[in-house]
Amino acid sequence: MAHHDPIGLITPAAGLAQLNQRSRDIFRHIVESYLATGEPVGSRNISRLIAVPLSPASVRNVMSDLEQLGLIYAPHTSAGRLPTERGLRFFVDALMQVGDLTEAERVSIESQLASIGRAQSVEGVLGEALTRLSGLTRAAAVVLTPKSNPRLKHIEFVRLEPERGLVVLVGEDGQVENRVLTLPPGVPSSALTEATNFLNARIRGRTLAESRLELETALAEDRAELDQLTQKVIAAGIASWSGGDSDARQLIVRGHGNLLEDLHALDDLERVRTLFDDLETKRGVIDLLGRAESAEGVRIFIGSESKLFSLSGSSTIIAPYTDAAGRIVGVLGVIGPTRLNYARVIPTVDYAARIVSRMLGG
Repeated sequence: MAHHDPIGLITPAAGLAQLNQRSRDIFRHIVESYLATGEPVGSRNISRLIAVPLSPASVRNVMSDLEQLGLIYAPHTSAGRLPTERGLRFFVDALMQVGDLTEAERVSIESQLASIGRAQSVEGVLGEALTRLSGLTRAAAVVLTPKSNPRLKHIEFVRLEPERGLVVLVGEDGQVENRVLTLPPGVPSSALTEATNFLNARIRGRTLAESRLELETALAEDRAELDQLTQKVIAAGIASWSGGDSDARQLIVRGHGNLLEDLHALDDLERVRTLFDDLETKRGVIDLLGRAESAEGVRIFIGSESKLFSLSGSSTIIAPYTDAAGRIVGVLGVIGPTRLNYARVIPTVDYAARIVSRMLGG
């Protein structure tokens, strides 16, 4: 006999959206207790803690549903439950109130960071800021170095998650820089490999911005050539356009028989085909380069979600900092146990990044 199902599960993903208030309360208690103590919590304890009284048996039913959803699990044979990585992610995204810092906390961070000598090098400022940030959050502080604008020797795009990737830039001076970027929805891994190969054949000695400009110029030239050629083959009655607007149109080639007599027409069509392919590749690569130039806001990685710091049982919270011109030059943040005090650490990292930006902007 199916047991009582307070969530009305359809699929795990749908189940998340449908967690009723009671299930959310119980789940929140399990997570908050874990964040506070690191210990599993049992149904008896929870039935005493929640606002609306429930018997331990009813709490156990809800816990069993939460377990089916992959939000909590039982470590060894203990009667208590702990949140899974997926559960923590759900808590951080959907249930947690990120507190704003109090005035006193802001002043404390300001004064900690203000005491860093402005005369120091950028490395000095960052090193000091990380030491203070580590003290404030009781976690290890990390920095991905300033985003320089190196002349490139090698570039590589690596997928981290379906829509997040890493671009690895190797400068001519041997410096290696990693930037986290969002990927266009649905971009296949093969396209990342293609972009990597395509760029490495062309970028040596250029910066990202120069590579992008150069590609955009090449793209415009390809387009102009393509327009002339397509007009020519269409005027000759060898082909015609089908489909809607300019991006969706396709060139329909007809009368293959006539082509055999006109070898020039065959050459033209072959060139049209390669130009179409080129346009596709260049458009995709230019898009990736644009994304690589502008990496992003506070990011939270829980446990294995980050291939960068995937120490199991750890979480990473990073925020970008900028130079005087407002360009993102790097990210700083903390790595700590998954039971970080997220509601406090997130605004602290964000605020510290803003102050460091101000200091580097001088």
